[in-house]
Amino acid sequence: MLIRDSMLKKDSFGFLTVTAPITRPGVFPYQRQDGTVQYEAKLPDDVFSDLAIYSARAKPVTDGHPNEEVTVDNISRYSKGMTHTDSRVEGGMLVVSMTVTDAALMDRIFSGEQSEISIGFLSDIVEQRGTYQGDEYGYVQKNIDINHVAIVDRGRAGPKVAIRADSDAWQIDNESGGKPNMPVYKIDGKDYEVDPTVKAYMDAQDAKLLVADSKVKEYDSLKGRFDAQAVALEAAQKEAKDAKENQMSADELDQKVEARVALIAGAKPLLEDSFDFKGKSEREIKEAVILKAKPDFKGDGLSDDYVNAFYDATVGHVQQQGFSSTGSNHLFSGDGASSGQLQEKKNQRLKMNQ
Repeated sequence: MLIRDSMLKKDSFGFLTVTAPITRPGVFPYQRQDGTVQYEAKLPDDVFSDLAIYSARAKPVTDGHPNEEVTVDNISRYSKGMTHTDSRVEGGMLVVSMTVTDAALMDRIFSGEQSEISIGFLSDIVEQRGTYQGDEYGYVQKNIDINHVAIVDRGRAGPKVAIRADSDAWQIDNESGGKPNMPVYKIDGKDYEVDPTVKAYMDAQDAKLLVADSKVKEYDSLKGRFDAQAVALEAAQKEAKDAKENQMSADELDQKVEARVALIAGAKPLLEDSFDFKGKSEREIKEAVILKAKPDFKGDGLSDDYVNAFYDATVGHVQQQGFSSTGSNHLFSGDGASSGQLQEKKNQRLKMNQ
């Protein structure tokens, strides 16, 4: 069936609506995949049956014939418009209005590149010999159930072309020169005609690839979000750790300041007023105090524990006796502290360090 130029007019929204015949009774040659040709009849009782007429209503308009039935699961991929609900018999043909909604397909219709209409349908093929209007046939198409209405290339197989949805045979112009309406598969920008089974397989693989690509993108998106959360968590943990370390450092600093003040307070009365505490380490201050009590004291090779214990014993002894760096009770030269006192102080410090 052919779309006439007089039918072509878009509405105010840019959609193209036409009323056109989509099929008619007749005897048509069908070429099977094995190359053989069989003549099948669409008889009036079948073409104009209630099933055929009503099945043409509210069906997808497609760009060429899909290699599978159009269903609710794939209609978004194939549909380029819809038929209306006014299918009827008119002028010996089955007629219906349809609206095309795809801009690219409309352009090809207006240019004449695609101007023929073909139905995709299911039917029972019954082996039955007979003659219709002088043409012999060997098979009859019964229970015609229209699945979609396709806009096909002009001249592909003549203006009366149709393809059965089982893809088992294609209607052709004549037995000698007919050409099947082969599906096209695009590879690297070039179109190749392929067997319908191959096309269906390739389309299925393409669909799987699209799903896989979608899942890869979804995975990448989720991984990106996860990595961002991991970075944020790591930053938060580091911030908390730094804050804790800073707090610990502050506490340690307070303790060191307090210890330094206590050391200077304890050592100052035992040293000369001219003694400069600035820049002196804790051990240097303690050794200076010990030297006051024992001028021949040498700290080289002695452990901090020994020096600390010696210092504590010296200070403790002085505090008990009231000695100072000046006056009648100044520090005396001598042992400075008994070995028992040193050991006791050392043991106390060792316990504190445990």
